[in-house]
Amino acid sequence: MARTGRVHYAWVVAGVAFATLVAAAAFRAAPGVLMVPLHEAGWSIVTMSAAVSVNLVLYGLIAPFAAALMERFGVRRVVCAGLLLIAAGAGLSVLATDAWQLVFTWGVLIGVGTGSMAMVFAATVANAWFVKRRGLVMGVLTAGGAAGQLVFLPLVAYLVETTNWQIASLLVAAAAVAVLPLVLTLLRDRPSDMGLAPYGSDQVVPPPVRGGNAAGLALSALREAARTRSFWALAGAFAICGATTNGLVGIHFVPAAHDHGMATTTAAGLLMVVGVFDILGTVASGWLTDRVDPRVLLLAFYAFRGVGLLLLPWLLGASVQPSMIVFIVVYGLDWVATVPPTVALCRNLFGDRGTIVFGWVFASHQLGAAVAALGGGIVRDTFGSYTYAWFAGAALCAVAAVLSIGMRRHRDDAPPSAAARREDRAAASETMSDLTP
Repeated sequence: MARTGRVHYAWVVAGVAFATLVAAAAFRAAPGVLMVPLHEAGWSIVTMSAAVSVNLVLYGLIAPFAAALMERFGVRRVVCAGLLLIAAGAGLSVLATDAWQLVFTWGVLIGVGTGSMAMVFAATVANAWFVKRRGLVMGVLTAGGAAGQLVFLPLVAYLVETTNWQIASLLVAAAAVAVLPLVLTLLRDRPSDMGLAPYGSDQVVPPPVRGGNAAGLALSALREAARTRSFWALAGAFAICGATTNGLVGIHFVPAAHDHGMATTTAAGLLMVVGVFDILGTVASGWLTDRVDPRVLLLAFYAFRGVGLLLLPWLLGASVQPSMIVFIVVYGLDWVATVPPTVALCRNLFGDRGTIVFGWVFASHQLGAAVAALGGGIVRDTFGSYTYAWFAGAALCAVAAVLSIGMRRHRDDAPPSAAARREDRAAASETMSDLTP
């Protein structure tokens, strides 16, 4: 196993990626907290939900093209561009006076910026730099978003309460700018750039031949994957994942709790606790993905999530009861625990195009989140509460559980060989840094 010094450089790259994902998650923590003061300032819930929906759509649709761009132009360039777009969108949003301006800053600029990194960035790093511990690393990097929520959610809520929402938005811009020096100086595109083999391998993998364009690479991967039922099952289940996390709870939990008399800072604190347990749950999910059938994990995750949403209308109140704490802990453990097994299934089913295919699956995640974000706002303005939105989310989770357990695990229907089972447990049989067009 190639090393630089005593520590393989793959762990340095993973550390920089983690810090970058934490910073990029600053905006993910902001809308739910900012909706209350912006609503009091005259912005409608539907307008803000529409801006967030545009953000979520672009966040998802950019992902497969970002994976291809990282392959074509390198990870570092794409990540730097994404961070600059996030900073520009968050900074310019303080000047917004019309609905289109909020949609452009919150929606377009930040949506494209966050979509340029997000989970495809984590998958690209894990697949290129690691053979062993790939599932665990994917879980840790995915948890970077939860760590960002944990760091920035209470800060944003505090600034909203003590100053104004503009200062909180500028904090998001500052976070994106702060990690740029780390990316520029330490992040590398692939191990072969440093003459190294991936962690867990002794073979240096040469850089891929750069042919075609990023759009063509992404679209060809989609055409190939879309011919399989497993792709649509993955995409459908992950769309529901997005709807029931980022779309419903991430955006509407704080205003829903506020409707029941809970203080905004208290509700934001509960989401912060979700972030704490999200880190634990996602890392554990990555560890389990190396050892357990990913379909079984997804079945369990969606089932627990659905039960939580079904009970949520009776758990919300002016004060925090023990039952609400149980909900927050369970939902936190489950929040993005679906990501490592979903990435593993993409790798098992689509081989060397698994990262780009995961980009498309992730796009469906964000489309689901966008529909739920807008739908939640419409339900609230129409019925005066979020109750029907929570019930709809619970029903969708049941659908996701069925889709997950019913899909294939490998490319064919034959039972996996002993060698394949060892590959799933150890995530150590092949390197996926060479994505061919």
